Amino acid sequence: MNRSWLDLHAPQGRSGLYLKALGKRAISGRQLPDRGLRCFLRVDPKNLAQYRNLCRFSDEGRLPPTYPHVMAFNLQLQLLTAADFPFPLLGLVHLHNEIEVRRPLGAIEGLRFAVYADNLQAHAKGGTFDLITEAQDGLGLLWRETSRMLVKGLKLDVPQAASAAFPTRQDLPEVTRWYADADIGRRYARICGDYNPIHLSAASARLFGFPKAIAHGLWSKAMALAKLRGHLPVAGYAFAVDFHKPVRLPSQVLLAASAAGPQGQLILRAQGADLLHMTGHWRAL
Repeated sequence: MNRSWLDLHAPQGRSGLYLKALGKRAISGRQLPDRGLRCFLRVDPKNLAQYRNLCRFSDEGRLPPTYPHVMAFNLQLQLLTAADFPFPLLGLVHLHNEIEVRRPLGAIEGLRFAVYADNLQAHAKGGTFDLITEAQDGLGLLWRETSRMLVKGLKLDVPQAASAAFPTRQDLPEVTRWYADADIGRRYARICGDYNPIHLSAASARLFGFPKAIAHGLWSKAMALAKLRGHLPVAGYAFAVDFHKPVRLPSQVLLAASAAGPQGQLILRAQGADLLHMTGHWRAL
């Protein structure tokens, strides 16, 4: 695809983007736009410190591997709420997320981001696409994220893609457990900007079919990464997860994982219940 790019001085304001999201509730097409967005974004030291505290990352002089996602969130929103984007933002389901840390994320004051959508595929429940976010410094590509999103009810005239789920061992040793309290969705939203109603309160979650508010998937992934920093190198790795049953708030979860090494696996499950929240793996690049 010959992708065209819109270079921005700054993303649009978040409140206006959410108003756009509320105004679109139906699928308007079956093709992804060939346009992407690019913008240079600076690190906000205060926000970074709040994020480290929220997700329990220690300050090692480098950005947490999930923090570029937070930096680019408004840019992602602007792409997904644009007039030429065919799918409504509200109702998208985050199925999979992979982050590649190509080089160490240290001594960074800002990054040039590129965001685009690709890889539209049929799915048993509709269709999926990949939201790609890339970050560059002066030396080139530094960090890359692929978020696979499900569009329920989408009908595509293509065969359903074969499942590429990564097999995960079920006998991994426990690493830690943590409590996801009732207001973690609101606290994550204030710091990271993701105000999806399913995360904010039981009342707003019920509007979208959830009996309780659920934790952000990227919060669960960030918590797991923070706990597994000793298992991973500083850079040169990919860390991928599949999201299964949501973490209903409040609840306690248990993280199990392989030993430190160039590759490994992880599981996040409910404590005291046969409920799988997240599986994943890491590998050297």
